[in-house]
Amino acid sequence: MTSTSPKPSPAAEPCPARPADDGTVHDWPVDHLPALEFDPLLHRLLKDEPVARIRMRFGEGHAWLVTRYEDVKLVAADPRLSRALTVNRPVTSMTPHVVAPAGGIGRTDPPDHTRLRRLVAQTFGRKRVAALRSRAQELAEQMTDRMAQQGPPADLAECLTGPFPAQLIGDLLGVPERDLDRLQSWRGVILSSNHSQEESEAVKREIAGYFRELARHRADHPDDDLYSALVAAQVEGELSLPELVSLAVMLVLNGMDAVRNQVSNMVYALLTHPDQLARLRAHPSLLPQAVEELLRYIPHRNGVGLPRIATEDLKVGETTIRSGEVVYVSYLAANRDFTVFKDPDRLDLGRDEAPNLSFGHGAHYCVGALLTRMEAEVMLSTLLNRFPGLRLAVGEEEMRWRRGSINRGPEALPVTW
Repeated sequence: MTSTSPKPSPAAEPCPARPADDGTVHDWPVDHLPALEFDPLLHRLLKDEPVARIRMRFGEGHAWLVTRYEDVKLVAADPRLSRALTVNRPVTSMTPHVVAPAGGIGRTDPPDHTRLRRLVAQTFGRKRVAALRSRAQELAEQMTDRMAQQGPPADLAECLTGPFPAQLIGDLLGVPERDLDRLQSWRGVILSSNHSQEESEAVKREIAGYFRELARHRADHPDDDLYSALVAAQVEGELSLPELVSLAVMLVLNGMDAVRNQVSNMVYALLTHPDQLARLRAHPSLLPQAVEELLRYIPHRNGVGLPRIATEDLKVGETTIRSGEVVYVSYLAANRDFTVFKDPDRLDLGRDEAPNLSFGHGAHYCVGALLTRMEAEVMLSTLLNRFPGLRLAVGEEEMRWRRGSINRGPEALPVTW
């Protein structure tokens, strides 16, 4: 198997940046990219224009895009940049609809954001995630047992990386197993850039209705799960019903889709970098560090995440961003910053440099980061232990990759052993 590492990017060589603001606006269609190829515009902006103006397919006007590691951290942690002000503003975007609901945790500022985050943070803290690990290990072993019994080849996305996070987030939220397929179908539309705004909004209403109905049931029949705890908080007036529903939708979308694609991409990266896979097999204790490097290296999404609005003038690098202007950050680009990471386009499981920014930074740092890391470690370790000869069942050129979706990953991941 040959490595699919991209050729060293010109971004690996520092060059004089373009003047802070020459008025250029880059049209960014956020095209489909095969396999784990890194977006060429992000590479170019990292090198030449670390704070740049962009325009995407949907919405109005343009926005600033910040790509350098330290600048990204600065913007993500700056309280002068608001998520709440994006509500009802047609900001330039890669999707025809806004995935995160208005008033949800992703589009609020402190103190509302602090209140909502506190309600879920304990569930995703170290003690709870450590306690979930045995259940996660049980699920991984059950699923790989079925793979082994059925025999090769197998679609890893269907056998493990898809159902594993869906079942685990379903357990956490108390979603009946019979409803997981319905949630998966809604997920596919909401996280797509290929559906119309009308289609997307209709599905968002359906999933919101589902969690409103589940809330009514949990209010009368509470259980030992996160959603029951959130429903109790809503009954006590600690959060509104729309906030409750938006939290549940956010947890489901990230728990089902992001983890599925992240771990599928991790397996693909290892299987197409045999030297790194051999290194991990020889040194299993390297796994947590390997997961961090895979998180850094893999471009796990298309485009950018949620925007912010400047509430006053501020400087980012040599650029002045004016009050009222829209700002995006690229955590993907920050993870490839040549001023922070040596040879950033190379996968190196022994890398020990700056922390990756795959889960964000600042107040909106992903609440499920510890859970995602644990899920990745459990799935990867179980796979490598159970299938010493694990390899792709098709050539790299035969792989099919998701198109028109926010999160990147393979449609299917055929493996043999």
